[in-house]
Amino acid sequence: MARQHYDSLDLKILGMLSNNARKPFLEIARETGISGAAIHQRIQKLHAAGIIVGFRTEIDPAAVGFQTCAYIGFILNDPTKHEEVIRRLREIPEVVDCHFTTGEYDIFAKIYARNNTHLLDIIHNKLSFDLGRTETLISFKEVFKRPIPVLPNND
Repeated sequence: MARQHYDSLDLKILGMLSNNARKPFLEIARETGISGAAIHQRIQKLHAAGIIVGFRTEIDPAAVGFQTCAYIGFILNDPTKHEEVIRRLREIPEVVDCHFTTGEYDIFAKIYARNNTHLLDIIHNKLSFDLGRTETLISFKEVFKRPIPVLPNND
């Protein structure tokens, strides 16, 4: 999608929602000095333009039994098969992020597993199709995670 141009009010709204997706529209209206109806219209416009792509509930993986976080880099035998590999990765619920990348890996994916034994099972049984080579990195601990910064347009 091409970069959209928006005004300072749009950026303020995006910043507020980025920090708290559950922030009530009326609270945003109060903080911006704009009517609730105008805020609602702005948010609808940002959503329709594809700038806001959704509102999600973030769950602590460990709280629901996923103790192991790993990143797997894929070096494909045949790079023309990337769509097939992506289709197969989409079928594995433990794969939560997937990216085409430059550098050593063709594809890089983030996986959550219940423990190291479960991770090994995913690698040996669910990723056993003809990919090429993989490299797995286990995360000891997520140090921080934050939304992208919403900054003024400086074209």
